[in-house]
Amino acid sequence: MKGMLAQKENFIVSTDKSSLDLQYIHEFISHSYWAAGIPIETLQKSIEGSMCFGLYDDGKQIGFARVITDKATFGYLADVFVDERYRGKGLAIWMMSAIMSHPELQGFRNWMLGTRDAHGLYRKFGFTQLDQPERIMRKNDPDVYKVKGKG
Repeated sequence: MKGMLAQKENFIVSTDKSSLDLQYIHEFISHSYWAAGIPIETLQKSIEGSMCFGLYDDGKQIGFARVITDKATFGYLADVFVDERYRGKGLAIWMMSAIMSHPELQGFRNWMLGTRDAHGLYRKFGFTQLDQPERIMRKNDPDVYKVKGKG
């Protein structure tokens, strides 16, 4: 597979965007707690502007992650998932290892991510809670993906 980053048995992690199954990714992410209702066009645009990682079983996509980065100082890990049918096999840890060891993602001063329930996974890769959360600000529009008049 083009862009292959890692292989274990019949599983592959690849950075080849042309291998991504946009419909499959959209089906998962549009029903997630972090991006419910995201339009496929918005997801497509986010993929185009990110470094993406697909997880595959014999060529069938079973997971995804993307890193929003300048490839020099900062990375934001987003949209990480492994298909529910493949969980419990260590694939999320393996995919994260491939992402965090990618040559273009080394030497960053800061990495960030947001999670509701996967703190244990990310701690294995050095992620911690903010020491000084009062220094971090954000602008948030939780209803941005809701269709006007329907939500």
